[in-house]
Amino acid sequence: MKPENVMTAEQLSELVIDVLDDLKARDIKVLDVRGKSSITDIMVVASGTSDRQVRALASSVIEKARQHGVPPLGVDGQQAGEWIVVDLVDVMVHIMLPQTRDFYNLEKLWDANAPE
Repeated sequence: MKPENVMTAEQLSELVIDVLDDLKARDIKVLDVRGKSSITDIMVVASGTSDRQVRALASSVIEKARQHGVPPLGVDGQQAGEWIVVDLVDVMVHIMLPQTRDFYNLEKLWDANAPE
């Protein structure tokens, strides 16, 4: 059982979405992967317009999560800025350049209801 001061996956995903939206991330999608993945409950996928914006979005997500008592378990991809993954345990955040996102198409991979 989680302590009361720990955010639920839904609360954490809302926090992440608010941060991404405030900084003008594009095409924010939320995928509930409970039952499909044992590593996380929710995936948030968003695009940035440049590697600089992708890094800024990830940094803001990390900072805001820490302020709410949720330090990331890991962060990968910050150097290149094409695809940064922020692992907040219950919520996995993927921030990508549009061409990287199109290539890997995580929405189709994880969401059975996603359009072809």
